[in-house]
Amino acid sequence: MKLESIFPFLSWFRLITKDSIKADFLAGLTGAVIVLPQGVAFATIAGLPPQYGLYTAMVTPIIAALFGSSRHLVSGPTTAISIVVFASISHHVETGTPEFITLALTLTFLAGVYQLAFGLARLGALVNFVSHTVVIGFTAGAAILIVTSQMKHITGIEVPKGESFVHTWMDLFQGVGDIDVFVVLIAVITLLVAITSKRYFRKLPNLLIGMVAGSVLAFFLQDYTSGIKLVGEIPAHLPPLSMPEFSLETIRMLAPEAFAVALLGLIEAVSISRAVATRSNQRIDANQEFIGQGMSNIVGSFFSSYAGSGSFTRSGLNYESGAKTPLSAIFAALLLMLIVLLIAPLTAYLPIAAMGGVILLVAYNLVDVHHIRQVLAFSKAESSILLTTFFATLFLELEFAIYLGVLLSLVLFLAKTSTPKMPTLTIDTSPNNKRKLVNVRMMPLKECPQLKIIRIDMPVYFGSINHIQKRISRIMEYDRINHILIESSGISFMDLAGAEALVAENNGLQEQGGGLYFMGMKSSVYEFAARSFFIRKIGSNHFFDSKTQAIRSIYNRLDKSVCSRCEARIFHECQKEVGDNQD
Repeated sequence: MKLESIFPFLSWFRLITKDSIKADFLAGLTGAVIVLPQGVAFATIAGLPPQYGLYTAMVTPIIAALFGSSRHLVSGPTTAISIVVFASISHHVETGTPEFITLALTLTFLAGVYQLAFGLARLGALVNFVSHTVVIGFTAGAAILIVTSQMKHITGIEVPKGESFVHTWMDLFQGVGDIDVFVVLIAVITLLVAITSKRYFRKLPNLLIGMVAGSVLAFFLQDYTSGIKLVGEIPAHLPPLSMPEFSLETIRMLAPEAFAVALLGLIEAVSISRAVATRSNQRIDANQEFIGQGMSNIVGSFFSSYAGSGSFTRSGLNYESGAKTPLSAIFAALLLMLIVLLIAPLTAYLPIAAMGGVILLVAYNLVDVHHIRQVLAFSKAESSILLTTFFATLFLELEFAIYLGVLLSLVLFLAKTSTPKMPTLTIDTSPNNKRKLVNVRMMPLKECPQLKIIRIDMPVYFGSINHIQKRISRIMEYDRINHILIESSGISFMDLAGAEALVAENNGLQEQGGGLYFMGMKSSVYEFAARSFFIRKIGSNHFFDSKTQAIRSIYNRLDKSVCSRCEARIFHECQKEVGDNQD
C-alpha cells in the first residue's frame, strides 16, 4: 500500500513552491475575511452560538484539505447543513442550550463516521446515482425556511420557538401590527449595503461591510426603540476541546438524522469539488473526498465544530483567487483564528437584525434560478424530483425530504436502466461500406426473415431483464423469428438473474428450432458468463467474437427452403448458396 493512500496530502506537498505559497496565502486571506460573517450567520441558522460557526471554519477546512482529493475545495459551515442540524436537534432540546450544543457535536461525530465508512468501503460512486436536482430542490426549499426563521428577527414580531413553516407565517401575519420599524430599517440597510458593495466593490467582503453598516445604524437608533437586540461578544480564543455524548440512547436517537447530514454533506462536497475541477483540469477521487469529509467532521466534533461540508462560494472564490494547492484552505483557517483573536469583542455591537439581513442575502443566493428554469423547461422526470424535494423540505422533516429526493432520483435512474435501448440491426450491403451493421431505423434496409439481429446497450441485470424478455417474445410472436443474434458490446455487466433469464429464453427458442446467440461480448462479461455456467447452459457454440463467425455459423442452422425463396440475401452465404444452386 502506498503511503499516499493513507496520507493523501503527501501527493500535493511536492507541488509547493515559493510562488505557490504566496498564491495560496493571498487566496487564504480572502477566504478568511469572507468566512468571518458567513460563519457567524451559519451558526445562527443552526441554532448555535455564533462562535461555533467560526470554530467550524477553523477546524474543518484543515482536516478536509489534508485528507481530501480536491486542491480547491474549501470545507466548513454551509447553509444547507446548518439548517438540517437545526431541524435535527431542535425537536429534541431547546436551541442555544448546552444540551443542544452537545447533541449537535454528537450529530457531527456520527455524520463523520458514516462518511468515513462510505469512503473506506469505496462507495464514492454512489454519488453519481443521486441527481444534483435533489440538492437544487432542497437548497431552494431550505432558503425559504431560512428566510422564514429570520422574519421574527428583522420585524421584531414575537414568534414562539419550534413553530412549523406554515404556523410561523400565520403568527407573522397575525402580528403585523407589532412590527418594529427601526428593527426593519436596520435589516434593510444591512441588506442594501451588502448588495451595493457586492456590485460596485467586488473584491471587498460585502457581507462584512453590510454588518458594519447595520451595527453603526443600530448605534444611532438605540435611543428610539428597545427592540434592538445584539448578538453578544464572541469569545476571543481558539476552538476549545469538546466531547460528544456517546450514550446508546443518544446515538440511537440521532443516527437517522446523522445519516441525512452525512448524505447531504457528501453530495455537496463531491458536486462542488467536481464543478471546480472541471475548470482546474483536476481529477477528483470521490472515495478520498468521502474520507476527507468524514475525518473533518469526526475531528471537528472534538474541537467545538458542528457538521460542515464543501462550500461552493468559498471554493469558487478560492480558485478565482489563484490558489494552487489545498494549503490555501489551511491558510484561510489559520488566518481566521488570528482575525477572531483580534476583533471578536466587536461582535458585542452586532445587532441580530443586521445578522438577519445578511442571512436573507445568503438565503437568496442559495436559490439556483438558472438551473431550476432549465429543469422545469426540459425534463419532466427531473422536474418531479425538484418539486418533490422542494415541497418536502417545506412541509416535512428535513432529513425525510433528503431521503425522499435521493430515493426518487434512484428510482428514476433504475427506471431508465431497466428499459435499455434494443435497436434492430441489419447489414448495409451498399458498395464500399464494408458490410457494417446499421440500425434499421436510421437506414431502412432489408433484413433476414429468419435471423433477427439486435443490440443491447445496457446492463443485463434483474432490473432490465423483464424488458429484454418482452423484446425477445415480441420477435418470436410477431416476427415469427426463432434465431436471435445479440450484438453484446454494449452490455457493461450481467448478474445471475439476467443470465438465468437469458438461458430460459434460449431454451424457449430452441424448442421452436432456433436459439439465442451472442457476439462481441466484453471480456469481463464473458468471464462472469463462464464462471456462472451461463455459457455451458446455452452452449459455447452460441458465442462468437465477430459478426463474420456468427453469421457463418448461424446460417447453417437456418431453414434452406425459406432461404431459397428469400429476396433479401444480405449475407455473403446467401449469395454463395444462390451461386451453388445455379451451378
